[in-house]
Amino acid sequence: MDELFERHRDMLDAALAAARSRAFWTPFPEVPSGKVYGETAREDGAAGFAALRDSRLDLPGHPGTDWIGAEVSPFGGALGITYPAADAAALIAAAQAAAPALAEAAPETRVGACLEALVRLNRDSFLMGHAVMHTTGQPFAMAFQAGGPHAQDRGLEAVAMAWDEMTRFAPAARWEKPQGKAAPIVLEKHWSLVPAGLSLAIGCNTFPTWNSYSGMFASLATGNPVIVKPHPAAVLPLALAVRTLRAVLAEAGLPADSVLLAVDRKGAEITTRLATDPAVRLIDYTGSGAFGAWLRSHATQAQIFAEEAGVNTVTIAATDDFAGMCANLAFSLALYSGQMCTAPQNIYVPEAGIDTDQGNRSFDEVGRALAAAVDALLSDPARAAGVCGAVANPATLARIAETRARGRILRDSAPLGQGRTATPLLLALNDGDPLAEEECFGPIGFVIAVPDADAGIRRAADLARRKGAITAALYDTDESRIARAARAFVAAGVNLSVNLTGNIFVNQSAAFSDFHVTGANPAGNASLTDTAFVANRFRRAMWRRPVAA
Repeated sequence: MDELFERHRDMLDAALAAARSRAFWTPFPEVPSGKVYGETAREDGAAGFAALRDSRLDLPGHPGTDWIGAEVSPFGGALGITYPAADAAALIAAAQAAAPALAEAAPETRVGACLEALVRLNRDSFLMGHAVMHTTGQPFAMAFQAGGPHAQDRGLEAVAMAWDEMTRFAPAARWEKPQGKAAPIVLEKHWSLVPAGLSLAIGCNTFPTWNSYSGMFASLATGNPVIVKPHPAAVLPLALAVRTLRAVLAEAGLPADSVLLAVDRKGAEITTRLATDPAVRLIDYTGSGAFGAWLRSHATQAQIFAEEAGVNTVTIAATDDFAGMCANLAFSLALYSGQMCTAPQNIYVPEAGIDTDQGNRSFDEVGRALAAAVDALLSDPARAAGVCGAVANPATLARIAETRARGRILRDSAPLGQGRTATPLLLALNDGDPLAEEECFGPIGFVIAVPDADAGIRRAADLARRKGAITAALYDTDESRIARAARAFVAAGVNLSVNLTGNIFVNQSAAFSDFHVTGANPAGNASLTDTAFVANRFRRAMWRRPVAA
């Protein structure tokens, strides 16, 4: 049995048990504490990141004819890190050369290597936290968690699901069919796993590891070489992951080129050439709907697992904790400056107001209370910086400026501190305003007047069905209406959270329990991580022959 596989077998078994029960479990602690990761882990991570700046990040044996990199921290300053770069043809050729050995390896060998890589990535979570912070703009605590342990959870979840699918059926069988008085027909049958082909992981700017690990590890575990194409503004986190994976694969006797890094220059992008190469049979993509549509039209040879744009909603019908509701929504709107695929945007409020534990609150009072809750949350500069972080893409600031004139301002956006920053913009809109049909990515929220609570539920569910949504939220005290809403959002293929007022937020998605994205509406065609996410990454082929009776 494979040594790495045996080393981590208990973790794999526990991951499978958690995935089946959907109960809380993680082997990777999310608290950035020296008591967990070692007394010098924080300092070592900071020093490791400082050492990477203004240098070449070497990937031993990686194909490359040039060194490329132009990352700039949203908090200010160029990183100065360059990476080995090769053209699309060279990367495809290297991956194809690695493919036979990876495919022929036992599932235990591939899975063992993936598990070992995740454990090593976990040890480097402080370094990864700095890398994610300074490429995405996430505040450090969030960058540590989302870029480190939570991303590792998603990778482990995918490996566990892949292992479960690969071992669901017997690899060999003695098949004996009775023939009455005649001798039975006896066959020996053997089944081999056949990987789909090369896999392309197209990373995003905001959550490079969290959104990419599932596809990367699912493909590797099932025998498909992976070419990792990071967003040009967030190369470092995925380059560090590629470096770790290549080292572990080599130690496991597998080709290091089973994982490759694809970097390019602005104006000389290689993503489309990689995506349309006949050898690329799997594409994992997180990003805009426009490029997602391009992939579906042009990369027709590949199966695409995509997470794209959507409009997430909140419907406020009633609440028995008005202050708690406002505080919870304020945090959800402000967290990482609204740059999460799960962040709420449209907040539907009955035009006649809502019943609360503080009495009836009018539409305007609800809007003012939400704005005041955001102000209170961000009143302390240090806490505000730790919640909002920085803005990853300058286009987000331009979107805020363009949007602010399109509604009645309840709370204006303003710079926060160091780097490229913006606090939430809240606008009041009338029912039917076309602006509410658009995804306005970033710290932008709309409080929308609707005829009544049921109309708000209908608007939100219909929007999810037509435009896509990853999350929906409802605040209500009427159990029958809550049940109707649950049915409506299930039919729209969107996950619903009801009456969140404590330290759990609609933005959050937990590995081993929450299926992130349902794949059932236009916001995405795949879910992290269900069996459909891994099963089509390989097929089974049989050989058989008669056995003498």
